[in-house]
Amino acid sequence: MTLEGTAPEALLAELDIDFDGPRVAAVGGGHGLSQVLQAALRYAGRVDAIVSVSDDGGSSGRLAPDLDIPPPGDVRKCLLALTPDESIWKQIFEYRFEEADVAGHSLGNLILAALADIEGSFELALMRAEGLLKASGSVVPAAPQHLRLIAETSEGRIDGQVNISKHRGRIDRVDVEPASAAATPRAIDAIEAADQIVLGPGSLITSTIAAMRVPGITEAVNRSRAELVYVANLMTQDGETFGMDAADHLDTLLRLTGVRPPSAIVCNESAIDIPLPLQSVSYDAGILSTYGADLTTADLVDRSVEWPSHDPQKLGDVLKTISR
Repeated sequence: MTLEGTAPEALLAELDIDFDGPRVAAVGGGHGLSQVLQAALRYAGRVDAIVSVSDDGGSSGRLAPDLDIPPPGDVRKCLLALTPDESIWKQIFEYRFEEADVAGHSLGNLILAALADIEGSFELALMRAEGLLKASGSVVPAAPQHLRLIAETSEGRIDGQVNISKHRGRIDRVDVEPASAAATPRAIDAIEAADQIVLGPGSLITSTIAAMRVPGITEAVNRSRAELVYVANLMTQDGETFGMDAADHLDTLLRLTGVRPPSAIVCNESAIDIPLPLQSVSYDAGILSTYGADLTTADLVDRSVEWPSHDPQKLGDVLKTISR
């Protein structure tokens, strides 16, 4: 089969997805979403990643505006998270240039940009990449184009994901531009067909809420009959979640997106060494119970890495026990 002119249905057939187990849709972006995807692979029959498309930093921030494609960085990370087996394709997608005009670019980002041009759309490019990597799931951009993230605060408007991520204090509203943006149909389909939808962990405003604010995403979550799970972050971020506990995170998510309250909340209960001025995300079981959700706590920390991260195996064990 040639690359050009390939129908989406044919690409999906090539992926040979196994549906034996619950269908899990995870919404967000960045490293946190990658950890959830690795966790979900341990119990799900199908995993769909719905990825935010408002990243304006690094390699993605350089490629997306000039090539008129969604930022490829987060979707590339998700593709790799759904690719458990080592291969030359995985090494190629992980490779990052350090010198010359391409310094700072991930080769995987450049390949996705090239595939988008060859296939005629970024969605088809991702589907082709899933086949090349033999990914055990699908990665779907929340919207078909690069969006700009906008936040409103008492001090005024903040433009762009990077700038918003640095803001300390309450954010009153989050939007994406252009106002005509709409969620990709595959994202809506994946959410509505899911048995379990996972929000978090990850950058609360600039990843999770950024994806949820794409018109159509939150509405699809609220329509679905899936179990909705919120996974709390391990630690605060110096900026968008500085000084916030788990209830503050959840309240901000509900307030800024209008999403229905989760049926389950997952929090880490083990101690972590956090560099000041950051702190671990604490939780009060009594306060969280007012949201009407079941609270599950466990040791979720990956002790094999230096920076605090969720352990995919531990998180997967927890998510499996609370899946319907």
